[in-house]
Amino acid sequence: MSDKPRPAAAGFIFITIVLDVLGIGLVIPVLPALVTEFAGGDAADAARWFGPLVSIFAASQFVFAPVLGALSDKYGRRPILLLGLLGYGISYVITGLAPSMLWLFVARLFSGGMGGTITTANAYLADISTPETRAKNFGLVGAAFGLGFVFGPALGGALGEISTRLPFFVAAGLVGVNLCYGFFVLPESLAPDKRRNVSLGGMNPLSAIAGLRRYPVVASLAVAYVFVNLAQRGLESVWVLHGTYRYGWGELANGLTLTAVGVVAAFNQGYLIRKVVPKLGERRVIRYGMLIWGLAFLGYGVAGESWMVFVFIPIGSLGGMAFPTLQGVVTGAVAEDEQGTVQGALTALLSLTSVFAPIISTYTFNAFTKNPDLPVVPGASFFLGAVFVYIAAFITWRTLDKFEGATAS
Repeated sequence: MSDKPRPAAAGFIFITIVLDVLGIGLVIPVLPALVTEFAGGDAADAARWFGPLVSIFAASQFVFAPVLGALSDKYGRRPILLLGLLGYGISYVITGLAPSMLWLFVARLFSGGMGGTITTANAYLADISTPETRAKNFGLVGAAFGLGFVFGPALGGALGEISTRLPFFVAAGLVGVNLCYGFFVLPESLAPDKRRNVSLGGMNPLSAIAGLRRYPVVASLAVAYVFVNLAQRGLESVWVLHGTYRYGWGELANGLTLTAVGVVAAFNQGYLIRKVVPKLGERRVIRYGMLIWGLAFLGYGVAGESWMVFVFIPIGSLGGMAFPTLQGVVTGAVAEDEQGTVQGALTALLSLTSVFAPIISTYTFNAFTKNPDLPVVPGASFFLGAVFVYIAAFITWRTLDKFEGATAS
């Protein structure tokens, strides 16, 4: 690609995502606690509300992600990124002030509709990446998530011990800082001559998903994305509920486990991936990574003691290097003036999956902890996640074998 922004642009987007994820990490340990308060204090019963609450965010994102992605192809990445940050900040304030469960749903609906940061960030990184740097650059997204989760959940858990509302206002403040940073510092990555007009039909999420068929590699890997997302979103949806039920963890303990996830993810995806991919190649990293990732899901499911979770966290993070590497393969198969549209379509597809993943996961957790006609298996959702990971692995391996060497050309 020509006319690449200066290398420091990757650092700018890295810091933007770190601050954004730090805000998200702050609220993860306490949002289930807030739902539990509204649900009468029972973690298993709260799962019946928490799943739909997560799903409504995904449903809203499904509708609006292709719109934001397409608009970023026309107007540039920077203004759409700033718009998404503004939406996140407003949603945190609404959540912190919510007097009832209904207002929690309103906040999540608004947050999903405005949450174009990750879609636009992926398109931004695609703009500034070369085939040699794409795995490293998309590893930065994973590292940013890791660093955000190093400090966010621990701080959120500590603040949650003071008040379940406080972390949401702190998160809103961090997003405000992020918004100012983006406004004054973040450069535009898409040159004017690389932009293109978009149609209303291209903003339709179903049409955008169907448009992935123009890129055979992306279309095939999109199916694997669905199963990966079913596993990952399901894990995220029951992590705190499972820890509370099985080990008696509170907000602080749950936050510290997520901090441990962030530490190893930041190291693996910020440093280790740039060493491993050049030596093993993208295909081997994806193959081995998915195998290891599935083993981590199985480990979480069988972990009868809380200390066992910390054994499987680094295993899961090591396997998690497969996903940014897979994202790098996808961007290499897409023309540079359509990165925003394709990333928006993929985000819409993952959001559609995320509508169902939390419900499947939380209701599986509820069924195997509350239903008297079923055995008590608190880790049932993690076992189901392992199945999804290995289905994704099979599809990915078949696709890479079939389309080896495919590129945007």
